[in-house]
Amino acid sequence: MDSDDDQVEEVVEGPLDDDDQPHGFCKVTYSSTDRFEGHFVHGEKNGKGKFFFFDGSTLEGFYVDDALQGQGLYTYEDGGVLRGTYVDGELNGPAQELDSEGHLVFKGQYKDNSRYGTCWVYHPDGGRVFGQVNEDGEMTGDSVAYIYPDGLTALFGSFVDGELIQARLANVISAETERPRFEISANSAVYSYDKSTSTCLATHALLPDPYESTRAFVAESLIKGAGQGLFAKTDAERDTVVAFYNGIRITHSEVDGRDWAMNGNTISLDEDTVIDVPQPFDQTERYCASLGHKANHSFTPNCKYDPFVHPRFGPIKCIRTLRAVQKDEELTVAYGYDHEPSGKNGPEVPDWYKRELDLFRQTTSSAH
Repeated sequence: MDSDDDQVEEVVEGPLDDDDQPHGFCKVTYSSTDRFEGHFVHGEKNGKGKFFFFDGSTLEGFYVDDALQGQGLYTYEDGGVLRGTYVDGELNGPAQELDSEGHLVFKGQYKDNSRYGTCWVYHPDGGRVFGQVNEDGEMTGDSVAYIYPDGLTALFGSFVDGELIQARLANVISAETERPRFEISANSAVYSYDKSTSTCLATHALLPDPYESTRAFVAESLIKGAGQGLFAKTDAERDTVVAFYNGIRITHSEVDGRDWAMNGNTISLDEDTVIDVPQPFDQTERYCASLGHKANHSFTPNCKYDPFVHPRFGPIKCIRTLRAVQKDEELTVAYGYDHEPSGKNGPEVPDWYKRELDLFRQTTSSAH
């Protein structure tokens, strides 16, 4: 994202002055295969111009006496962008970064090409981290906060490079300003990074998530034979995160190679990993740090599973509303089992799912 180019020019396409220097609109290709297209005045970039770097990224803006000045746009090779203020070819001043899908991922200041001062780092799931970066531009310090998607609930304390070390529950006040303030909750528990492994679900298995605990609770399901279910603690608008699905991390082959009876609380995280809440941790007396595994299946669900980067659990899934839900309404998701037969015995799904699928098909066919 630095606009300087201490490179030997190889090929110049365009007009030259009497000293054979680029003069006017030219294309200059350097030995690294980086390319610059823009206006030159006697060999120096002056005016609008754009670098095309060998890795597929680009940098465009307005050049004065060979240096980028003012607003510049750096586009990463994956399509993400950084909009910032350049002084003498270096990032100095306000900047924003967006990912390849256009989501805001950073807002703050740069100084000499590094993040500087108080900054915001945004997650696509709605969570964000706020604090003052260190001399390396990392969100490291004792006064950093992770703010949940509601913008009001936070974990305030020590972080290293944006990762939670130790923090307490806090309320966000003055959230509409660029520099929010945080009010630590009295008698708050201490929360720390607690990403699961293939054998350890959580170090603090009975410490509820402070955001989830105000939005969801477990009770007997209204679905016949389903056991316990997950319910809304308050009214929630569409697209609201209401619960988290944490568990041990195992492989797809482990899940596929065992009996269905052991897969009652499994969900795919990505191509490599499955999240599982095994017995006896499916009982809230043994584990209640997250409750997402308690949501039951429906072919007409009011929620869905979404990726979530949790400050305590790391990359997991969350449960997000598909529509507005009312207080005490049961929260359901579509489990997404494959309906297609994989052998002579039909689809490889639990028996209860087969019964629900048959009932759903009968209901929908009779409705037509």
